[in-house]
Amino acid sequence: MDLYSIIEEYLEKGSGGALATIVKKLGAAPREEGAKMFVGGDGKFYGTVGGGCIEAEVWQEARKVIKTGMAKLLHYTMDGRQLEDEGMICGGNVDILVEPVAEKYRALYRAIPGLERQGTGALLVTKFSGEGFSKSLVKEDGVAAGDPIDEEIGADYQRYISEKRLAVIGNTIVEPLQTSPDLYIFGAGHVSQYVSRVAAMVDFNVTVIDDRTEFANRERFPEAERVIVDDFTHVFDQLSFHGNEYVVILTRGHKHDALVLEQVMKRPSRYVGMIGSKRKTRMVMDYMRQQGFDDKTLESVYAPIGVAINSETPQEIAVSIVAEMIKVRRT
Repeated sequence: MDLYSIIEEYLEKGSGGALATIVKKLGAAPREEGAKMFVGGDGKFYGTVGGGCIEAEVWQEARKVIKTGMAKLLHYTMDGRQLEDEGMICGGNVDILVEPVAEKYRALYRAIPGLERQGTGALLVTKFSGEGFSKSLVKEDGVAAGDPIDEEIGADYQRYISEKRLAVIGNTIVEPLQTSPDLYIFGAGHVSQYVSRVAAMVDFNVTVIDDRTEFANRERFPEAERVIVDDFTHVFDQLSFHGNEYVVILTRGHKHDALVLEQVMKRPSRYVGMIGSKRKTRMVMDYMRQQGFDDKTLESVYAPIGVAINSETPQEIAVSIVAEMIKVRRT
């Protein structure tokens, strides 16, 4: 589950919390700009801004921010002595903004996960001072939620979205939304179990699909957001494709693979991978050509699937598949 959905749950319970974001990094700090950690009103925390002593200090500061309701910018310089004393292996400097999670921005928080899934360009603008803070969400079409934004940023919001890099302008943080895309896994066998687990760990929103209840169930896929039992072709009525989706085809046979691939290739997506031997892949691709798909379109399919690491076990194959998806996501 993504942080903003967790924030929504806390607000629903009337608890709230504080959100910490790395807004500036110099040197070899352990996390990149935009990395986040949410600390709930109950003291539990989710996500990470790097671990170690810094994360412990950020947790302490977040508890103070929850009480005061005032945002705070923290500066951390990790010199050689600190590294030796704390047993850390990363150097560098980081600035971390810690802001209270406010009920007034609940609609804004709620909108973010959907935009992250779709890969729709949007900008999160946070302005803070000793007197308080404001927060705005600006979509690619210019529609905003939350507080009004400065004219200067408003006039140039599309450039900030396209650059896809967090920027600090005075006391304003301008942050393009990071993507947390949907992953559709077709087939619920052993490899799928491990793909689901690893993919969920690296912030893919997992949906598992199979036509067999004994395979597609919560007991086998507890980390998946959705487990759907349905026919492989009819299920597409329940799935959304905006162009930022990832598809992994791991069904029990080439006939099912071909049916799924045919439906997927009619829709926009970011990544499509299919497991199988060279012979099986050739049979499926021959079928796709018979259905009217050209070679250029079929070359976009990752088959054989996964990064070449000589993987053999289901666990190793899953790691190779998710590694390939991460590579595509970071491109």
